Amino acid sequence: MISDEELDAYRQSGEQVRVVRDGIESNDVTGIVVAWDGSQVLIRRRNRKVVKLDRNYLFQPVSAPRQSPLE
Repeated sequence: MISDEELDAYRQSGEQVRVVRDGIESNDVTGIVVAWDGSQVLIRRRNRKVVKLDRNYLFQPVSAPRQSPLE
């Protein structure tokens, strides 16, 4: 699970993050971190829609190469 400190750093920098939910790259969600609580994170996508995702997914910067959660 991603820590509060990591989420706060992503929120303050405004850096685009990739949320890897499974092994299929087209199912990834990209956007900026808006808010979070103990179990979920709000991500604002490019089209301005907000998506609520579980904190147990793999969060990584878009600029970094994609890592599979299966590894």
